[in-house]
Amino acid sequence: MEMLASLHTLPSPLPPTTTSSPSEPSYKTPFITRRRAIISASTAAIASLLHISNPIPSLYPAIALQPQQVELDQEEDRIVRLFQETSPSVVFIEDLELAKIPKSSSKGDRDVVAEDEDAKVEGTGSGFIWDKFGHIVTNYHVVDKLATDQSGLQRCKVLLADASGTSFYQEGKIVGIDPAYDLAVLKVDIEGYQLKPIVVGTSRDLRVGQSCFAIGNPFGYENTLTTGVVSGLGREIPSPNGRAIRGAIQTDAAINAGNSGGPSIDSYGHVIGVNTATFTRKGTGISSGVNFAIPIDTVVRTVPYLIVYGTPYSNRFQ
Repeated sequence: MEMLASLHTLPSPLPPTTTSSPSEPSYKTPFITRRRAIISASTAAIASLLHISNPIPSLYPAIALQPQQVELDQEEDRIVRLFQETSPSVVFIEDLELAKIPKSSSKGDRDVVAEDEDAKVEGTGSGFIWDKFGHIVTNYHVVDKLATDQSGLQRCKVLLADASGTSFYQEGKIVGIDPAYDLAVLKVDIEGYQLKPIVVGTSRDLRVGQSCFAIGNPFGYENTLTTGVVSGLGREIPSPNGRAIRGAIQTDAAINAGNSGGPSIDSYGHVIGVNTATFTRKGTGISSGVNFAIPIDTVVRTVPYLIVYGTPYSNRFQ
């Protein structure tokens, strides 16, 4: 550093002389100037090297954060793509009670539901598109009023999107129910539309700690994404008929009223469960962060029987 200081304190070159003899060369001044330029360039290079090898301490945090920031951006992009690819397969379900039994109409039931301004919304839930034929999987408790309706006033209104992303309403008709596993299958008219079925995964290889995501309509807010991890496996939760549902998945991905029936998905966008229940803090209605989903392996075994027979396999001969 002493050498660097001494280079910076070199005296300025002498000014060029105004007179010169013919025998005296006239290149002295350019020579001195060129030498000073060479020294200055060398000095700048040395200073630059010293600056690089000894960066200012305040730059360390910024330099250290750059790889971490890139990693965070990549993780965020992955989750955004996951939601964009999966959300078109998730539906919003409204449980309605009509003010009066509608007269027969050539417009069809879906138009009657859409035009009945006096219809009372008694609850909301979620579901997901099972196949391209318009079958929708949800929880039984989301549509239990329709399943047990004796008055003819109950309706189920489904908001879904086609493969192009266009949203539309249809009336959902119950195809099959399984209260023991809190599952139900609806059917909607898909004439003129092409649906995007959800990608079905597996739950048998799940591990505690792996990421999971819930997509649904909590408190009526459509297309809501929450994130978390698999918190536990093999849990027991009560079913609507009072029996125990065994093998449930526990997660801390937020599930609230309106999430019921929606999918719990893994990092690849594959369904691993049907979001079903949450423990709430007594007297508050606020989720405690202990949430449960019916494992998709159970759903895969049950849904085909509900579509074909309307009841689970165990009830076929009763």
